[in-house]
Amino acid sequence: MARGDAPQDSYHLVGISFFILGLGTLLPWNFFITAIPYFQGRLAVVNSTAGTLSTNHTGPTDTFNFNNWVTLLSQLPLLLFTLLNSFLYQCIPETVRILGSLLGILLLFALTAALVKVDMNPGPFFSITMASVWFINSFCAVLQGSLFGQLGTMPSTYSTLFLSGQGLAGIFAALAMLMSMASGVDAQTSALGYFVTPCVGILMSVVCYLSLPHLEFARYYLAKKPSRSPVHELETKAELLQSDEKNGIPNSPQTATLTLDLDPEKEPELEPELDEPQKPEKPSVFIVFQKIWLTALCLVLVFTVTLSVFPAITAMVTSSTSPGKWSQFFNPICCFLLFNIMDWLGRSLTSYFLWPDEDSRLLPLLVCLRFLFVPLFMLCHVPERARLPILFPQDAYFITFMLLFAVSNGYLVSLTMCLAPRQVLPHEREVAGALMTFFLALGLSCGASLSFLFKALL
Repeated sequence: MARGDAPQDSYHLVGISFFILGLGTLLPWNFFITAIPYFQGRLAVVNSTAGTLSTNHTGPTDTFNFNNWVTLLSQLPLLLFTLLNSFLYQCIPETVRILGSLLGILLLFALTAALVKVDMNPGPFFSITMASVWFINSFCAVLQGSLFGQLGTMPSTYSTLFLSGQGLAGIFAALAMLMSMASGVDAQTSALGYFVTPCVGILMSVVCYLSLPHLEFARYYLAKKPSRSPVHELETKAELLQSDEKNGIPNSPQTATLTLDLDPEKEPELEPELDEPQKPEKPSVFIVFQKIWLTALCLVLVFTVTLSVFPAITAMVTSSTSPGKWSQFFNPICCFLLFNIMDWLGRSLTSYFLWPDEDSRLLPLLVCLRFLFVPLFMLCHVPERARLPILFPQDAYFITFMLLFAVSNGYLVSLTMCLAPRQVLPHEREVAGALMTFFLALGLSCGASLSFLFKALL
C-alpha cells in the first residue's frame, strides 16, 4: 500500500522495472542448467565447434560431470555471499553492487555466447565455463540481496512483482531453449541465439535500474530509505515474502529468502513504531533457533533432495522411444519446463491452504518421503550407467515422477517459509528470517554436493 502523499507510478513503469530486475536475477542459473545438453555436447567431442542444444537418443557422455559441477558452483556462491553480506554491505555502495553485478553478469554471458563460435578443446572450455558459472552466480547473489534491500522501502506489491519475475525465469529459459531448437537453423546458430537471449534480458535489467532515479515514484521511496544495518538488509528479504507466498507468488529455489507474517496493508503504520522505546529487547539467536530448528531442518532437506537429482540426474534421462522429434524435445519439456511450471503451481497452493500446520509432525514425514525420488529418478531411462538397472524405462514414469517431485518441492518450500514466522514471537521474526536464509542456502549447497555421490552410484 502506497503512502498517502506518494506520487503515482505512471504507466506502472516502476513495477515493470522491478519485474524485469527479478527476471534478470535468476536468468543466469536457469539458462545454464537448461543448456546442459549443449555443454555436454561440447565436452563430449574433441574440437567440437558448436555442440548441440539437443541430446541424441543415447545422450552425450558426461565425462566432466558437468551437471554436478554447474549445480555446485552455482549454489556455493549463494552460501558464501549469504555469510559475507555484512562485509559487502558495509564496504560497497548499493549502486556499485547492483550496477556492477549486472554489468559483470552481462560481460560473462557475452563471453559464453562468444565461445559458441570458438573452436576449443573440452578441457579449457570446461574450465572457462565453470569459472563463468562461479562468478556469474556470485554476482547474482550480491545483486539479489541488494535489490531486496531496495524493495524494503517500496510498497509490498513491488516485492510481489519482483518475485513474479524470479518465478518466471525458469519457464522463460525453458521456452527459449525450445524455440531455439525448433527454429530449424544449424546447431551453432541455435546455441548462439540461445545465449544471446539472456544478454538482452540483462541489458534490459541495466536499463530498468538506471531508469529508476528518473521516475518520480521510485525517487520518492528510495530517497526516504533509512540507514540500514547489514543484518537488517539481509532480514529485509524475510519481511518481503510472507504476503507474496500467501498470494501464490513463486520464489525460486535459488532465492535465499524467508517470509514474515506481516500485513501489507499495515506496513506503513509499522514504521513509526521502530524507534519507540518500548520495543522488545534484541532476541537471542539461540532461542529463536530452538523454536524453528525442525522447520529449518525441513527446508534444508527439501532443497537437499531437489538439488541432489535436479538437474544432475534428471537431465541425463532420455526418451525410450525411437529417435525423432519427441526424443529431441523430451528432456527440455519433461525435465526443465515441466519442473518450473509445476514448482510454480506448488508454491501457489499455499495461498489456499497451509497443511500440515506448524504443530504437526507430518511435515518432517512428508519431507523425508521426498527422498524416495532419488532412487526413482536414478532407475529411470538413463543410458549412462554402470551399476543400477533401468526399472522405469517408459517416458510416462519419468513424467509422473517429475510432476510429483516439482509440485512437492514448490509446496513444501513455500510451506516452511510460511510456517517458520508463526513459531516465534513477533519481535523474533527478523532473526528467524536471517536464520532461515542461511539454512536455505545450506540446503542448496548440500544437495549440489550430494549429486556427485548419486551420479557415481548410477
